[in-house]
Amino acid sequence: MRELLLMFVTIFVAEFGDKTQFAMLLFASEKKASPLLVFAASSAALVAAAALCTILGTVASRYLAGVPFKLIAGIGFIAIGTLTLAQYYRGA
Repeated sequence: MRELLLMFVTIFVAEFGDKTQFAMLLFASEKKASPLLVFAASSAALVAAAALCTILGTVASRYLAGVPFKLIAGIGFIAIGTLTLAQYYRGA
């Protein structure tokens, strides 16, 4: 249960305020589709993306067992954050 909660919180925080939420907000605000349809479509898309990532991660772990994925991902996120901050302060 602890691992499930940790995964949920990590993914929720990572996705919160992401462009996905803004896309859902825009679809819901257009009034072309019902809010239930927007919710169902976005939920199905998220489940499909999560399934694909889980499958790819499982396959990758079999063939790339010695690669430090968490370290690479951490360095990548730090690099993206640094570049984002640099662009922000350069444009400010």
